[in-house]
Amino acid sequence: MDFNTACEKAKAFTKKPTNDEFLEFYGLYKQATVGDCNVAQPCATDFVAKAKYDAWSRHKGMSQDAAKQAYVATYQKYAPKYA
Repeated sequence: MDFNTACEKAKAFTKKPTNDEFLEFYGLYKQATVGDCNVAQPCATDFVAKAKYDAWSRHKGMSQDAAKQAYVATYQKYAPKYA
């Protein structure tokens, strides 16, 4: 399965992943599509933005191709639970 297919299928999950699982997908998606985090760290009181920033920053230094492969693997891990 390729990255774009995994993205489309993950969007179509019939059940909502947990927040931690969502952030796992989010961080890998941003790393795969943008590369290393290139935005300023948000205010600590903006919990959602901070969680997304941390999830993306966690993958700093990972190549975009490696992030795409990791995203597909993550999709395959959660698909039986949410598809």
